[in-house]
Parts: sequence; structure tokens; C-alpha cells
Amino acid sequence: MRLVLSLALLGAAAATALAAIPQRPNVLLICVDDLKPNLGCYGDTQARTPNLDRLAARGTRFDLAYCNQAVCAPSRNNLMLGSRSTSLGIYGLSTHFRLAVPQAVTLTQHFMRNGWRAEAVGKILHTGHGNHDDDASWSVPTQKDKVVEYLDPANSANGQLTREEAFFTNQKLGEIRSLPRGAAWEKLDVPDNAYADGRIADEGIRRLQASRSRPDQPLFLALGFVKPHLPFTAPKKYWDLYDPKRFSLARYQQDPVGAPAYAGKRGGEIVNYDPLSEENLREEERQRTLIHAYYACVSFVDAQIGRVLDELDRLQLADRTLVVLWGDHGWHLGDHGYWTKHTNYEQANRIPLLIVAPGVGRPGSVTRQPAETVDIYPTLVELAGLPKPAGPQPFDGVSLVPVLRNPAASVRDHAYHCYPREPRLGRAIRTDRYRLVEWKRPGEPADTAEFELYDYATDPEETRNLAASQPEVVTRLRAILARHPEARPPLAAAGKKKK
Repeated sequence: MRLVLSLALLGAAAATALAAIPQRPNVLLICVDDLKPNLGCYGDTQARTPNLDRLAARGTRFDLAYCNQAVCAPSRNNLMLGSRSTSLGIYGLSTHFRLAVPQAVTLTQHFMRNGWRAEAVGKILHTGHGNHDDDASWSVPTQKDKVVEYLDPANSANGQLTREEAFFTNQKLGEIRSLPRGAAWEKLDVPDNAYADGRIADEGIRRLQASRSRPDQPLFLALGFVKPHLPFTAPKKYWDLYDPKRFSLARYQQDPVGAPAYAGKRGGEIVNYDPLSEENLREEERQRTLIHAYYACVSFVDAQIGRVLDELDRLQLADRTLVVLWGDHGWHLGDHGYWTKHTNYEQANRIPLLIVAPGVGRPGSVTRQPAETVDIYPTLVELAGLPKPAGPQPFDGVSLVPVLRNPAASVRDHAYHCYPREPRLGRAIRTDRYRLVEWKRPGEPADTAEFELYDYATDPEETRNLAASQPEVVTRLRAILARHPEARPPLAAAGKKKK
């Protein structure tokens, strides 16, 4: 009888919480490129991120949130479709998601079909590297801005088209290696809106203000901030927040012992910037400069997000607006000797995820429930009171609303992600304690697989692959991985480069 009564009380509490959610709430989706959880609210004492910290104090912080693939375009597909890369067969930058599922209904399309106005400013879906935006996902065309931007012509090879500028503007894609490299960083005494993120915040504020003239139509506003994506260009005042001598360099800068040689990375995206090379990235001064630059850019974007949040409060919209802060993937800052993303390791895949849902849960909540990017779609749908989407794309996410109500609730026992090293694909699961990576060709027999196993309770820096020494753990985790369908082979794409 007590159990029945307890369940009834829990059900009533849940119903009360949901009843408190504003009807037809606005949605503010804040996407930040290359942002890892190096934030004050995640316990980083170096980071100067007061605005993201106050956002976390308003809602729920997910401490074990992971992207589904540590690459810009696939990760944004995961967000907008609620489908994992292994379900779509899209693992690179140049393949548009509608090649996999032409009639897919994106997150914002689903809201639009239910009466919302959907607008995007900045980088939401990936444009560049041969890919393009999706007009069907927005009520009005996306207002884009620059990803690669220099104010001093000297930093762009005296005003020439640089390699990464060409990639992000779909110019001369077949001639990238013949183009000059732009600078890896720029530090100038300029106003915030001299760079794209300042302008994105300006426009986001204008869009919030304009929504007041449409009180009967809720707004889904997606703001895609660029920094801390390379190049590290931010106003000087954000660099001045930090003393580079106080940063700690990565303690372990080698590949994990016993890991497959192909699982790691060297070079890649970062050496498309001057003056970086695989050799000088090993130097302490160079590493310290890059870490300083990354943190400066994080503080820059934090300030821009703060301006948007201030306007949300000034317009008295906060109490009826769902806010999500999402990083599209993590970023290696010298751990294993790696920089940027593009691996199946912790630093490339763990992301910040903050959800503020008025009327649900307690402000300042923290959870260790594993969460994935694909969970954002069903979570927002449930919070807004919309019918469940019917596809036709596969839906791989689960709603996190039970966790918003109760941070101790469980909706899954692991997170799932992947990364390809052609011709192999690494499919990975991350539990509270372990990560298992299975490497094999999609469709090949299970006995052809090679494995990595890491124990984050005893080895958080992933110094050693434990797969050979702990076969019983591998067996247990393989059974979890076996719940997932086989990965879809890669679709044909216009280009091979990953970013």
C-alpha cells in the first residue's frame, strides 16, 4: 500500500511539474562551436565564464553529456534530426543529411508544423566543405556569419583567401593545399561586434525584441556562436583575463599504450593555420599560447551569450522560454598530443549541456545521467507539449524530461558515439565508469573487431588500453553495444576531408 501511495505521489508531483511548464513556450537554442566543458560551472577554476555559470544556476547541468560524433557537420545533423551518425551513414562534412533521408523532419520543422516561428542566426547546420544549409528548417533564411575571420590583413596572408576561409565559404575546394595559411590567432583591441560572435549576439537580441510583436506565435530561436573554433580571434580584453603561465599543460601527451595506431591523430585541421606544425605543437610555449587562446575565446563567447540572456530577462521572456546550451563536440588541448577533435576519446566527445525549463525541476541541479546530442530533439518536443515526431528519419534519442524533474532518474545506462578511421568505424559506448570502442568495417563479422577499453575511475587520462587485460569487462560492455543496430556504411560524399 505504501508503494502504491508513493507512486501516486510521484505521479502527481510529475504532473504538477509538467502543468507548470508555460504553454507554447519560446525556445532559445544556443549552439557553440568546439566548446568543451572547460567552464566555471563545470568546476574549471581557470575559466572566466560568469554568464554560462549563471545559466547553469537556472537549470540542469549534465555532467556526462556526449556528442554522437566529434565532427561539426555530423554532430549538427544529430542535433537537428535526433538521429545518430551510424543511423544516417553520414560521417563527414560534405554530405547533406537529405541525401540520407530526403523527407526528414528536423527539430525546427517539427516546431514549425505546430505553430512556432523558427529562426537561425550564425552556424547551426554546417555550411562549407561542400555542404549547405537547409531552407526547409527555418521560417526565414538563416542569417549566416563568418567562421574564419581576420581583421588584420597580415593574418590572412595580406588579405588573400586562406585555406580554412576557402573551406567554410565553399571556394576552391579542389585547390586547398595551394592556398596560403591564415594565422591561428588574432588579438586586437576592438569592440565585440567586430567579430562574428558579437554580431550574432546583436542579431539574436533584435530577434528576441521582434518576437514581442508576435505575441500569439512562439519563437524557436537558434543562435550558433563560432568561438572557440579556430582561428582563435577574440578582442584583446578577453585575452587579458588570463595569465598564460598559470595554465597547466596536458600531463599525458602520448597515444594510449596498447591502442590501435589508427585510433589517434596528428596534425589535421590545426596545421592549416600559421605558424603551427606537428613539430612545434610539441613545444611548451606553443601549447601554452593555444590554451590561452582557447580560454580567451570561451570568455568572449560567454560574454556574448550573457548579452542575449540579459535581453531575455529585460523583455520578461525568461519565465516562458526553454533554454538549451549545447557544445557540438569537445576539443583536445594537447592530451595524447592531440589538438582539435576527430577521435573517440573523452576530450573530443564530452560536451557541455545545460537545460533551463521553467516549471521543471530545481534551479542549479546537476546530474550524472549519460546524455547524448540526439536527446535534445525529444526533450524539447516533450517540454513544449508537442506530439511525438513520426520521422521518416530514425529517432535515436530519449527525452531527458524525467531527469530534469529528478536528477537521480535514469533514462539510459550509457551514451553512444562513433568516429571513422576508414575503412574502419569506431563505435563507442560510455558508461558512468568505462568507455568501450569497437573498431571494424560496417557489416563485417564481430570477430574481426579490435577493441579499446578505458576505466575513468582509475585512469581518467586514458593512458592504457585495458581491453586485453580485462576481457570480462569487454564482454559485458559488448553486450550493451550489441543493443545498437549495425552502423550504416558511409554514403557517397562530394569530398573526403573531415573537420
